[in-house]
Amino acid sequence: MKVHRLHFSIDIKAEKSEIWNALWDESSYRAWASVFFDGSYAITDHWKEGSTVKFLAPDQSGIYSIIEKHIPNTIMKFKHIGKVEHGKEQPLDDETKKWSGTTEMYTLTEGKDHCTLTVDIDVLEEHLDFMTKTFPMALEKIKNNCS
Repeated sequence: MKVHRLHFSIDIKAEKSEIWNALWDESSYRAWASVFFDGSYAITDHWKEGSTVKFLAPDQSGIYSIIEKHIPNTIMKFKHIGKVEHGKEQPLDDETKKWSGTTEMYTLTEGKDHCTLTVDIDVLEEHLDFMTKTFPMALEKIKNNCS
């Protein structure tokens, strides 16, 4: 199964800190993540670099990842490790090994009158169409949460 790197970006007229809060504050994270799956949420240790984060659906299924890099208001990079079922991290199976180690990175850069939010994400072929259609909607929600 092939992994593809997708690249998305959006210009937002807001301060970097405001955009960062729209991304990672719990309630605003839930708002934009719901585009992918209604009721999605994250369990984190304050998004600390090196810590584990669980990205979950309401039934406590999802994935767990390591926060590889966190520079506030600038970069958040996740390395996806494995599946979560009933809130518990699962051992890697053959299916999970196809995508374990893939990354997802959010970067903010300042322009003259706006900031650009860029997302680079590794996606399995089977999720390519869904992510290509859905990620721009998530970015619009983040932008709208900044105005």
